Amino acid sequence: MTTGEKLEQELDKILSGQPWYGRSVYDILADVSFEAAFEKPIANAHSIAEILLHMLAWTEEVMDRLNGMSANTPVSGDWPETGAPDEEKWKRWVSDYKLVNVNLAVIIRDFPDEKWCFPIIDERGTAPVATHEEMVHGSIQHQIYHGGQIALLSKAL
Repeated sequence: MTTGEKLEQELDKILSGQPWYGRSVYDILADVSFEAAFEKPIANAHSIAEILLHMLAWTEEVMDRLNGMSANTPVSGDWPETGAPDEEKWKRWVSDYKLVNVNLAVIIRDFPDEKWCFPIIDERGTAPVATHEEMVHGSIQHQIYHGGQIALLSKAL
């Protein structure tokens, strides 16, 4: 099994499979109503909608980096604004998040095995150099972390 196939399986497991730590990210999101998504039950914490947009933005950034673009802040920003609560907007964001992860999985699966150990291009010089494989592991960890936040926020509501 190639590195890409292993990473694709790990991504799929945490998003929609049965990860060892508990519920998958998609299962957690399925229980979030649009009203709850925009609530802020903890002072000075992000809403579920803000977290989802953040996860979406960084998943897109990881895709860009795997496609050879230089590391940067996501095009839509680190923490994109949610605007006013809106049910259709929430449904679209969840759908977009799932779609971007389908696209990420394909890029990971098809990424040349010999390039996983190459460092990502980062002309900013502000972050430690990471290989493509380390970046994808970090992206998976990022999604687990924020999935846990969403689960806790959902329980707080």
